[in-house]
Amino acid sequence: MDDTTRVEWREWGRDAFDEAAAADVPVLLSLTATWCDHCHEMDAETYAEPRIAANVNDSFVPVRVDVDRYPRVRDRYNMGGFPSTVFLAPDGAVLTGAGYLGPDGMRQVLDSVRTMWDTKGDGAARIPRPLREDNPPAGEVTADIESTMLGQLSESYDETAGGWGQHPKFPLPDALEFALKRDREMALRSYDAVGANLLDEYDGGFYRFATDRDWAGLQREKLLDSNGALVRAFANAYLHTGTDEYREPADRTIDFLTTTLWNAEADAFANSQAPGEDDAHSLDATDRAAADEPPVDDGVFAGSNSLAIDGLLTYYAYTDDDRARRYAERALATLRADLLEDGVVRHAREQAVERDADDAVPLLANQARVLAALTTAASTIETAVLDDATAVAETTIDRLHDEDSFLDGPAEGVGLCDQPLRPLDSNVAFADALIDLAALTGNDRYREFARETLEAFAGASDRFTVQVARYATAASRLLEGPLVIRVAAAPGTDLHRAALRVADHEKVVVPDADLAAGTARAERGDRLSAAAETPGELSERVQSLLD
Repeated sequence: MDDTTRVEWREWGRDAFDEAAAADVPVLLSLTATWCDHCHEMDAETYAEPRIAANVNDSFVPVRVDVDRYPRVRDRYNMGGFPSTVFLAPDGAVLTGAGYLGPDGMRQVLDSVRTMWDTKGDGAARIPRPLREDNPPAGEVTADIESTMLGQLSESYDETAGGWGQHPKFPLPDALEFALKRDREMALRSYDAVGANLLDEYDGGFYRFATDRDWAGLQREKLLDSNGALVRAFANAYLHTGTDEYREPADRTIDFLTTTLWNAEADAFANSQAPGEDDAHSLDATDRAAADEPPVDDGVFAGSNSLAIDGLLTYYAYTDDDRARRYAERALATLRADLLEDGVVRHAREQAVERDADDAVPLLANQARVLAALTTAASTIETAVLDDATAVAETTIDRLHDEDSFLDGPAEGVGLCDQPLRPLDSNVAFADALIDLAALTGNDRYREFARETLEAFAGASDRFTVQVARYATAASRLLEGPLVIRVAAAPGTDLHRAALRVADHEKVVVPDADLAAGTARAERGDRLSAAAETPGELSERVQSLLD
């Protein structure tokens, strides 16, 4: 019994579905997150109401799922945000669903679902469209993909408030980075809007999003994954501009990550910080210092830690910031020791994740993010991690590759977890990381897997929105070949540091390369530069290659 909500929540697993089947009642699935204010509000206002709780307990099998700890459940049942309130048949198919429900709305929905079940039973249930569609339309990866995405960004760009779309306003780090090389003015105005409106000037770190077009209505939760990605995005803006206007938001966010979100016991980054009291953010600095700190979810997750590692090492590459390097190295050591085994990434440091299946199953989002963190580490600080990067890539290919793209995880588990899902965003992230791995290892097989994966979705690329701008980035890197700078010197040498600071954030730097000692060379596709021996010569060689 949950004393807060009065609802007798079960854990996600076979037992709950078996109970529903035996009693011939639906499952009420509540998807929540520790950082989600509306989730706590629904607990306090709806599930705590005695008659609603009694109705739920008597007529349904209620199951509570933390979406950060059960990503496959989240991706199959999300109703467009959290909380998600989903009613299921005992086989896991969806009867109906909604988001936040107040007491009156919940009473109506409970009555409606009970009537639906009594009259139609599981005949009213359905499989969500993403799980029953055929493979996405394949096509050719062409230069039109990049230009079409740029057109999408230009069309949805908010000339008045900055950013893309009307409302809500999300920071969209992948779109920021895509635009940075292709329409710098639009990109920097959007960076300015994100920095001015979503950055917590007092404690550092970025809020999750704003509800209104003018960036009002801040949703003040701070998540590790979005903050890690924004450190990288702002570091890349600093690389291109050289101005502190873009370095400082990254620096302030690293302050937040290495203090508030640092889990010292785990030696890694914690998952999130909840919003806290609304009025606390309007206090002056003295009063805010005395206010209670919003709670932190100390969970350590492989994917979000990988985004943080990637962001911190990118910042270090351009600034030599020792703090960024040290914390990235510590989190990377924990990731490799506790969350990575034989190429399989464990979702969380907690051992009770995915309770209905072995925790040691590869999930595509985790595999992709860890691979990206490892390739960034190999490029910036330690080439030895390439062994782990190769193991992650090979395991993902061996266990998740299906036809010409990748499934989100093994098609196994209760509910709809046994249904295959082919997520675009994770496929793109993995393909993009494979392009880096191909350059770092010299193994073109990884590039071919990246090509196949991007082609598997290319037939629908003209419909992709700015939320998946990374698809166009990866397609461009695949077609042109990323700028590759090979350096026959160890990480940290002057020539290596100069290579990292070449103003192209989509490049790949390969230290300890097989060239004449103390030299460097730039490549793009089949074009090669002459050798360079000094940072100045390297800059000239890169420029001549790109002209």
